Amino acid sequence: MAAHTNPRRAVLTGARVVLPAGVVRDDLTIEGDRIAAAPGAKAAASPGGRAGAEVVDLTGHWVVPGFVDMHVHGGGGASFSAGTVEEAMTAIATHRAHGTTTMLASTVTGDLDELARQAAVLSELVEQGDLAGVHFEGPFISPHRCGAHQPTLLRDPDPADVRKLVDAARGTARMMTLAPELPGGLESVRLLAEQGVIAAVGHTDGDYAATLAAVDAGATVATHLFNAMPPLGHRDPGPVAALLEDERVTVELINDGTHLHPSVLELAHRAAGAGRVAFITDAMGAAGMSDGRYPLGPMEVEVRDGVARLVEGGSIAGSTLTLDTAFRRAVTVDRLPVEQVVAAISANPARLLGRYDRIGSLEAGKDADLVVLDEDFRLAGVMRKGEWLTHPIAS
Repeated sequence: MAAHTNPRRAVLTGARVVLPAGVVRDDLTIEGDRIAAAPGAKAAASPGGRAGAEVVDLTGHWVVPGFVDMHVHGGGGASFSAGTVEEAMTAIATHRAHGTTTMLASTVTGDLDELARQAAVLSELVEQGDLAGVHFEGPFISPHRCGAHQPTLLRDPDPADVRKLVDAARGTARMMTLAPELPGGLESVRLLAEQGVIAAVGHTDGDYAATLAAVDAGATVATHLFNAMPPLGHRDPGPVAALLEDERVTVELINDGTHLHPSVLELAHRAAGAGRVAFITDAMGAAGMSDGRYPLGPMEVEVRDGVARLVEGGSIAGSTLTLDTAFRRAVTVDRLPVEQVVAAISANPARLLGRYDRIGSLEAGKDADLVVLDEDFRLAGVMRKGEWLTHPIAS
């Protein structure tokens, strides 16, 4: 699609606009980097009609809020774990092009000093507004459920070590995944909660009781539910049941057709409810790229037919998913109502990250972050803070 200018004012007309209250057909007016007027709401600023505005006819399209991914490791051949601004910006640009206008940068298990260095680099991008925060996935995870993390680098979640990583991120740490059943686990969950960092239960071999204890201690997220944890059992329900049943927990789901069978995704969505599901990518560097070999922290991954697995051992190693694909699959394969998909892919993670006052829905006064989809839910355009990254109307 051709590049377009980014006028100060734009009026999007003719589309089906997905709002918190439902789907409507009406104009959406952008002024600068904010939504000036949304359907059914009082304008945050006087939009002044269409005079002097770029009028974009989106008849036959959908307009939804920009996607929010709180678990992503890389994309475009680049990784956040590389610990360089250049690779991080490549990954950010790749996912923005697929509609993700807000994201956390997720690391993978590594040496503590190296993770601290990566966090310091990524924190600069948070401070300048390119990232919403840093997510540490590992090294405080179970060796029995380590997945694509280097087993020799795993360690128990000593609160002093947890604090070291949080401090290295200079106030930008937003989430840490750990196995709460390990020594120091519950103390670390409490520390994270006190520091305003989301404690996420994941890569855990803990049982039902241990998981409930973690939630009582302050854990509020299930890292890629079902994956890298004991399966749901009818006599030993394990962490899955504990995380699904507790209203304090938001459950991450990877909707790529590989990590979860559609029936399992439906089960999780029904059990948790539409307000407690967050679709994530868990994408590694191969997202947006072709099959081949890619690094994932210190590990090597081979991608075949779009599925990423460790070269040694064959474990699933993240995904090559982008959220536009997850959105379309949720509507066309899983048959979820579009409003519920928007909640899972925008509103719920925005709330969890404490940013719903600015992003996650199309409301007057919020950031002009939005995605345009065609009638078949394929990506047609992306706007971030009032600027078209991809214009929906080719010239």
